[in-house]
Amino acid sequence: MNKALEGVRILDFSHLLQGPFATQLLGDMGADVIKIERAGAGDMFRGMTFFAKWVGGSESPNFLAWNRNKRSIALNLKSRKVHAILMEMAKNADVVVQNFRPGVLAKLGYGYEDFKAVNPRIIYCSGSGYGEEGPYVERPGQDMLIQGLAGLIANTGRGDQAPVPAGAGLADQIGAMNMVYGILSALYYREKTGKGQKIEVNLLAGLMAHLNQEYVAVLNLGEDFVRPNSGIGHPGMQAPFGIYETKDGGYISIAMSPFKTLYEVLDAPQLAIYDELKTLFDKRDEVFEKVNAETRKFATQDLLARLLAVDIWCAEVKDIRRAAEDPQVRHMGMITSYDHPRGGKVRVVAPAVKMSETPATIERPAPLVGQHGREILAEFGLSKDEIAALEASGDMTVDAA
Repeated sequence: MNKALEGVRILDFSHLLQGPFATQLLGDMGADVIKIERAGAGDMFRGMTFFAKWVGGSESPNFLAWNRNKRSIALNLKSRKVHAILMEMAKNADVVVQNFRPGVLAKLGYGYEDFKAVNPRIIYCSGSGYGEEGPYVERPGQDMLIQGLAGLIANTGRGDQAPVPAGAGLADQIGAMNMVYGILSALYYREKTGKGQKIEVNLLAGLMAHLNQEYVAVLNLGEDFVRPNSGIGHPGMQAPFGIYETKDGGYISIAMSPFKTLYEVLDAPQLAIYDELKTLFDKRDEVFEKVNAETRKFATQDLLARLLAVDIWCAEVKDIRRAAEDPQVRHMGMITSYDHPRGGKVRVVAPAVKMSETPATIERPAPLVGQHGREILAEFGLSKDEIAALEASGDMTVDAA
């Protein structure tokens, strides 16, 4: 065994982002992830993209981002024949992952109790927007909606403008991490006891857990966060914590530093009047504008060098393209690629967790819809004639390059 999760088989019913990111992380570590898609169209993310463009002219970057190291089988889940096949497959599976709206899969016979009946050791991980019961159970659990409900959006942006959502699907991605955390914990428990279990993960609870320091502050200090009108980077922080402009049109983020050290390196002794913690909070917008006027006098790299030389916590603000070329990113090998049958060479972010004995690797590109259906069913004992009959009936579709 040269992979940490080699031998773990996952039946992955998930779609869009939360579930697929979770199963991709497990696949990177060696799990056999069988992605069960809708016959025909497949995962809904296959039809979504950015910039109204497609990788290789036809492939979704959204789908390619979250579905490497998986095999795809495309089935009609409403078919009783398919249901019987999947229950047979479940007998030799370790984990089921799904993030449909609560109750949807159970109505089709793919709930936890259905799988437990054929495999008591099964681990069933269910992801949702708001949990499986309660007043919001029928609402759509979309990432930006969750950011708004949990309090993240209200904390982000400038106070004299509308609040701003994060520029990435943080609720979904945190939900994925919680799925992985739960699944790995359940696998370890099963190793000790032989017992499977059901795991429930929801986006709202997950994002709230990651905002815990903000909740603890508000609920225990009797204060509410108020977004500053300037570029202060967190509504609970004082100046100079924030994002500052430079002479050549760049930006530098400044986190922690003694304020005296900052105004000395900026050659701005007039800022000494603010050098007190309470003042830096109470007048943080004013302080921000004063500091910003000074940082605009320096080119980005010059200012960065000056700040780093006196151990001020700072970094250049980069867009995605420049971040990918960053020397530290290159050193870590965080941008890699895989060859896709239709998308060509697809540049992706490499697995982030490094392991000395069982390294994560990219063995498979994101699959075509149902690409591995025939080989998967053959592994589970179906004959060529049975597989051909499923295709002929439309209960399974196979898109092979």
